Amino acid sequence: MNKEQILTGKPSVDRPWMKYYPDMLMQMIKMPECTVEEYLKQCCPGMDVVAMHYYGEDITWKNIFEETDKCARALRALGFGEGDQIPVYLRLVPEFVPLLLAAERIGASILCRDNTVAENVEAARKAKAKAIIAHDFMSQKEMHAFLNDSSVEKIVLLSPLHHGDRDAMPAHIQACLNENYPSACASGPATMSWEEFIAQGENYTGKVEAERDINRPLFRAYTSGSTGPSKQVIHSANTMLGIICQMNFYGGTEGKRANWMVTCLPPALVAVVVSMVLLPLSSNKLLILDPFCFVEDVDLELMRYKANNWPIIPMFIETVMRNGRVPEDYDLSHLVAAGPGCEASNNVQLDRIEKFLKAHNCNIRVTTGYGSSEAGSNFSLPMAPKPIRDGNVGVPMPLSIVSVFKPGTQEELSYNQMGEICKTGPGNMLGYDNPEATAKALQKHADGRVWLHTGDLGYMDEDGVLYVLNRGYSPRYGGGELAILPMENLVANAQIEGIDDEFFVLLKDEAHPGYFVPYLYVVLEDGYTVDDIREKVEECLEPHMYPADIIQIDERPFFHFKTNRIGLSKELKEASAS
Repeated sequence: MNKEQILTGKPSVDRPWMKYYPDMLMQMIKMPECTVEEYLKQCCPGMDVVAMHYYGEDITWKNIFEETDKCARALRALGFGEGDQIPVYLRLVPEFVPLLLAAERIGASILCRDNTVAENVEAARKAKAKAIIAHDFMSQKEMHAFLNDSSVEKIVLLSPLHHGDRDAMPAHIQACLNENYPSACASGPATMSWEEFIAQGENYTGKVEAERDINRPLFRAYTSGSTGPSKQVIHSANTMLGIICQMNFYGGTEGKRANWMVTCLPPALVAVVVSMVLLPLSSNKLLILDPFCFVEDVDLELMRYKANNWPIIPMFIETVMRNGRVPEDYDLSHLVAAGPGCEASNNVQLDRIEKFLKAHNCNIRVTTGYGSSEAGSNFSLPMAPKPIRDGNVGVPMPLSIVSVFKPGTQEELSYNQMGEICKTGPGNMLGYDNPEATAKALQKHADGRVWLHTGDLGYMDEDGVLYVLNRGYSPRYGGGELAILPMENLVANAQIEGIDDEFFVLLKDEAHPGYFVPYLYVVLEDGYTVDDIREKVEECLEPHMYPADIIQIDERPFFHFKTNRIGLSKELKEASAS
């Protein structure tokens, strides 16, 4: 878009964000139109190049593709074929990648869930799976839950040290790994070791490869349930690569090969598989897998591996800052990208992160990300030179079209008008496993495109910069919209003495169905009380934003790597009921 172009008022037509993407970059970004395995082979820098590092062991590209061959045959021998769902309950261990590629080869899909045992069993039952793949620290109780309450007849058990070396693990990593093992691990005739699983495949003589189809389901994952009921999101090779191909330039370094570390996060999350595993693999970065790390020890791993790229979701960077174990003179300049995603960060969080990084010689621009499982991970990239504040999450990715619509309609709004954020283009899911929910989320508009309706509220400015303000429409009885991020930023911008951290939780208004009531949670500096800040809080908020109560807590709580608003909502509801 040239500067003289007259805006029509419709972002989907104008696409003003494209001015931030250089022509040279756009020439490099093309939809792959291939399988995930084909894409990785196209991007592979050499079969003997190390693709992944896992607790003392280097795993080459040759290793990955050889293990894919073995896994594909083993899955066929176990009875899986075209259209089948393969439940995989693993941490982010090296075997996950060959399993995903093997499922693609045989025309099946990998199914991941990382919730309660009952919910994990439910996923296997709905998949009608005869077998599942899990770690050898599955308990007898968990095993019987699958055998008794689903169609599962066989459980393949993988040791987390099938790859890797225990002696290469520091004590805190060994402690985390050991904590996973119960007093009675799963065993018996229904179980099979990983080695037996692979050996069974070696004797398989039937058909292995299915007909090539980049649009069939390949990866199924359940949303975390941290913002609402958990839903199964379905992606294909085409939808995942539609995101990856737009991000391959991200996080590189000049003169040396960058590394990319993933701590704690499970492959049961779409963003992890797409943007934290397949993306670094396909952009020639060394992928460091570090799944057996207590969250409270992520600072030690950051310094141990000297990560160039590390998904510093708010929970992780908060932990690093809280622990105080990073020495004052430690040089964090090895980080080349710093962008807290997973959930919105308010201005006070961003200020604290920037101050911490700069104090440790890491002077890169702190950015914020935005995306969803339904969108295949990322929506946006931090290309626009505007302050990353007040909900700014960057501009839409170059092959995507993002706009804002009047909530509950297909009426597109203009610039700086708040509404529902919607996206069309590469990366959108195939759907949920629920047709009704799919029809609500994926809607064909008058322009002939299928748009993903996110339920998130925000606006776009004339430069195409997207501002995300709230998850869903949350009115207060008597008038006024309760948009969490703007409310938090009003408090943050007031710089109220004594407040170290703060966030809002919205509770359904039982007296007025369809409306909500805000509660403010604060972490206060030593010596301060809620009474010391109450008046200042109300001064910076509009009347309809006044919290029903201000609640002091010791630190921000997390659930599934996000601020645990659901847990706090339950506590508030129980307290009001009593």
